[in-house]
Amino acid sequence: MKKTQIITTVYEYDSIDELSKEDQALVNQAKDAAHRSYAPYSKFNVGAALLLENGEMVQGNNQENSAYPSGLCAERVAVFYANAKYPDVPVKAIAITSRTNGSFLETPVPPCGSCRQVLLETEDRYNQPIRVILCGENKIRIVESIKQLLPLFFDKDMLNE
Repeated sequence: MKKTQIITTVYEYDSIDELSKEDQALVNQAKDAAHRSYAPYSKFNVGAALLLENGEMVQGNNQENSAYPSGLCAERVAVFYANAKYPDVPVKAIAITSRTNGSFLETPVPPCGSCRQVLLETEDRYNQPIRVILCGENKIRIVESIKQLLPLFFDKDMLNE
């Protein structure tokens, strides 16, 4: 019997100042988006920003609805908007941040399972990894591909087996 170990690599930073200028700009776009989210029920505001291969940055934020689960997460809002506006342009990176009670959370919040699956499909669509930057006030976590956050993923190849 052969055992294979699956390892996820997460890079952790203590400050936004440790990131590249490009990553800092992307995080700031995500924070800006979080301020404009529509979360009157949960009061949990999430912002996401994508860096596209063409240099464009696209924002998204969570949009709630009283008829749960009719709302949509920030990550999917950003990805679907980018795919609608720039259908042939790959996503290089996504930054995600969240706030509640008027303050950004100290520890980064990862995307939900649905968002991970959509990000994975986007990676596969363009055959290019998407760097994921999870930003809290006192900690930043980065993975080099969404597959690091979803190592046992379901993809289109499984439909053909």
